[in-house]
Amino acid sequence: MEQQETAILIATVVLVVIIGMMIFLFLIFQKRKNSLLLQQKDAEKKFERAIAETQIEIREETLRNISWELHDNIGQLLTLAKIQVDVAKDKPERLSEATDTITKSLQELRALSKLINPDAIKGLSLTEAITLEIERFNRLQYIEASITSNEEVQLLDDKIEIIMFRILQEFFTNTVKHSKASKLTVDVQYDKEKLVINAKDDGVGFNIKDLNTKQGIGLCNIKSRGKLINADVELSSERGQGTAIMVTYFYKKNLPEDVY
Repeated sequence: MEQQETAILIATVVLVVIIGMMIFLFLIFQKRKNSLLLQQKDAEKKFERAIAETQIEIREETLRNISWELHDNIGQLLTLAKIQVDVAKDKPERLSEATDTITKSLQELRALSKLINPDAIKGLSLTEAITLEIERFNRLQYIEASITSNEEVQLLDDKIEIIMFRILQEFFTNTVKHSKASKLTVDVQYDKEKLVINAKDDGVGFNIKDLNTKQGIGLCNIKSRGKLINADVELSSERGQGTAIMVTYFYKKNLPEDVY
């Protein structure tokens, strides 16, 4: 009888220990789950904040571009047209020159109108948005720029495209402002698994360790935005050899769950 009571006591103690361990493990699991949920929500908030900041930067860059075009391109064309009209008062046969210049001004205004809508990029594919930038560089004769691409194999989420576009826009800005390049080439290639974008200029190049603060901030932004969408970003440059960037985005290597 005593042995039976001892066995029951031991079994009860073991059962209580097992239940206690289960409760303890459940509480640890629940705490870990809550911690992961908080981290996920924090990641989502950071991502949405980064998207909002990127959209603002794109709009600011767009406004700067409009300002440059109005001053450097359309303003000069209209000034030239005015001079040609004044000349045509005494030489009517030269009125056609003014007409041609005004026509060109209207064409430039139509091209510029594509940039005026701050949300214009939302209605464009990534390749179309990049092409607009390339066309602008050529139109303003900032640099001889070209783009090659194939058709999209898989549509990207708008948020991914916004970040990708800003990465390239940052690179283009560095090229135009700092590289002293005469040529810029861009290649956009979609395949079944990934999107790969290569851009290269033939500028003076640089040693990454010798970057000035402003350039350094721009290149840090490029890399941090790549990490934001799990895109691989490779920057390479040598003095006298130009600068290149390769951005690789794997479709299945997406953002954390529930970010969309």
